[in-house]
Amino acid sequence: MEYKVVPFNAVIGQKDGASQAASQLQSLIDTMKAEGWEYVDMANVDTYVEGTSGCLGIGAKPGYSASVAVVVFKK
Repeated sequence: MEYKVVPFNAVIGQKDGASQAASQLQSLIDTMKAEGWEYVDMANVDTYVEGTSGCLGIGAKPGYSASVAVVVFKK
Protein backbone atom coordinates (compact mmCIF):
# COMPACT_ATOMS: atom_id res chain seq x y z
CA MET A 1 0.00 0.00 0.00
CA GLU A 2 1.20 3.50 -0.84
CA TYR A 3 0.44 6.65 1.18
CA LYS A 4 0.52 10.30 0.20
CA VAL A 5 0.39 13.25 2.61
CA VAL A 6 -0.49 16.69 1.26
CA PRO A 7 -0.73 20.03 3.08
CA PHE A 8 -4.12 21.68 3.37
CA ASN A 9 -4.88 25.31 4.17
CA ALA A 10 -8.40 26.50 3.58
CA VAL A 11 -8.56 30.06 2.29
CA ILE A 12 -11.76 31.73 3.43
CA GLY A 13 -12.98 35.29 3.37
CA GLN A 14 -14.27 37.32 6.30
CA LYS A 15 -17.88 36.43 5.51
CA ASP A 16 -17.19 32.77 4.69
CA GLY A 17 -17.52 30.09 7.31
CA ALA A 18 -16.78 26.47 7.95
CA SER A 19 -18.82 25.45 4.91
CA GLN A 20 -16.30 27.18 2.63
CA ALA A 21 -13.40 25.36 4.28
CA ALA A 22 -15.30 22.07 4.01
CA SER A 23 -15.97 22.74 0.33
CA GLN A 24 -12.26 23.26 -0.32
CA LEU A 25 -11.40 20.04 1.52
CA GLN A 26 -14.05 18.17 -0.48
CA SER A 27 -12.54 19.54 -3.69
CA LEU A 28 -9.09 18.25 -2.68
CA ILE A 29 -10.53 14.83 -1.82
CA ASP A 30 -12.39 14.68 -5.16
CA THR A 31 -9.26 15.67 -7.10
CA MET A 32 -7.16 13.03 -5.37
CA LYS A 33 -9.89 10.41 -5.85
CA ALA A 34 -9.83 11.11 -9.60
CA GLU A 35 -6.10 10.29 -9.47
CA GLY A 36 -6.80 6.97 -7.74
CA TRP A 37 -6.15 8.01 -4.13
CA GLU A 38 -8.48 7.18 -1.24
CA TYR A 39 -8.96 9.62 1.65
CA VAL A 40 -7.70 8.28 4.99
CA ASP A 41 -7.52 11.11 7.53
CA MET A 42 -6.77 14.74 8.22
CA ALA A 43 -4.31 15.70 10.96
CA ASN A 44 -2.26 18.56 12.34
CA VAL A 45 1.51 18.40 12.48
CA ASP A 46 3.05 20.60 15.16
CA THR A 47 6.44 21.98 14.24
CA TYR A 48 8.97 24.64 15.19
CA VAL A 49 10.10 27.26 12.70
CA GLU A 50 13.67 28.35 13.38
CA GLY A 51 14.40 32.01 13.95
CA THR A 52 16.80 34.04 11.87
CA SER A 53 19.94 35.78 13.08
CA GLY A 54 19.69 38.73 10.70
CA CYS A 55 22.75 40.65 9.61
CA LEU A 56 24.96 41.30 12.63
CA GLY A 57 21.85 40.74 14.73
CA ILE A 58 19.87 43.45 12.94
CA GLY A 59 16.51 42.16 11.77
CA ALA A 60 16.80 38.97 13.81
CA LYS A 61 13.52 37.12 14.33
CA PRO A 62 12.79 34.59 17.05
CA GLY A 63 11.61 31.08 16.25
CA TYR A 64 7.99 30.09 16.79
CA SER A 65 5.71 27.10 16.97
CA ALA A 66 3.38 26.39 14.05
CA SER A 67 0.71 23.85 13.22
CA VAL A 68 0.30 22.54 9.68
CA ALA A 69 -2.84 20.71 8.51
CA VAL A 70 -2.20 17.67 6.32
CA VAL A 71 -4.50 15.25 4.52
CA VAL A 72 -3.54 11.58 4.20
CA PHE A 73 -4.47 9.43 1.20
CA LYS A 74 -3.73 5.81 0.31
CA LYS A 75 -3.59 3.83 -2.91
